[in-house]
Order: sequence, then structure tokens, then C-alpha cells
Amino acid sequence: MFSHVMVGANDLAASKKFYDAVLGALGIPAGVIDDKGRVFYLSPAGVFAVTTPINGAPATAANGGTIGFAASSPAAADAWHAAGVANGGTTCEDPPGVREGGLGKMYLAYLRDPSGNKICALHRMG
Repeated sequence: MFSHVMVGANDLAASKKFYDAVLGALGIPAGVIDDKGRVFYLSPAGVFAVTTPINGAPATAANGGTIGFAASSPAAADAWHAAGVANGGTTCEDPPGVREGGLGKMYLAYLRDPSGNKICALHRMG
């Protein structure tokens, strides 16, 4: 459904360090910086990117928005969460763990990146 997801950041170096760590914990290679200074994370499932806003205004986090990354296991989600906290992210929502609802049983871990964007590692349980 998606070709890519891009979030805004005010400090690209801090954001690259953070996303290199959290996405690296999920097996995604370090971000590549293009000629415009944007950071791109490439995977067979799609592209995630970080940029300063084109209009020159400060980046702000989406209120109510969350970007979810697939985790292969609860342990991978925990490693993702730990890498994020160790690299400038802050934990948010409930602690990492199992949630059950209308979409089934899932293991979720939530973070805010250095710019305040809310992200999640999600593992769908069998």
C-alpha cells in the first residue's frame, strides 16, 4: 500500500543516529544521505525517510500519528525499544508488551524519536 513514509526532523544528525539504531535492531541497514541531506532507509518492504521540512519551518510531530515497524519477534521489538532509548528516544504509551484487541494478539513497543514523532515496533502473535 505504501511506497514510503517520511517524517520531519529538526536535527538530522540526532535523527540518523536514533533511526540507525532502532532500524538496525530490526535488521535494516544504516540510512543513506542523499544530495539534499535527507536520510533514507531502504528495505524490500518499502522506504522510510527523515528530512528537514522543505518549507523551512520547524518540524513537528503529528498529533495522533504513529508509524509502525514490523518486528520478527517480541525479542526484536524489545531490542528495538532498548536501542531507541539508548540513542535519544523516549518511551511512551504502555511499556513494551502484549496487547489484545479486535485485530488479534500483538506485541507492541512505543517510542518518541528525537523530534517527537511516535513510532512503534509491532509483532503479530500467532
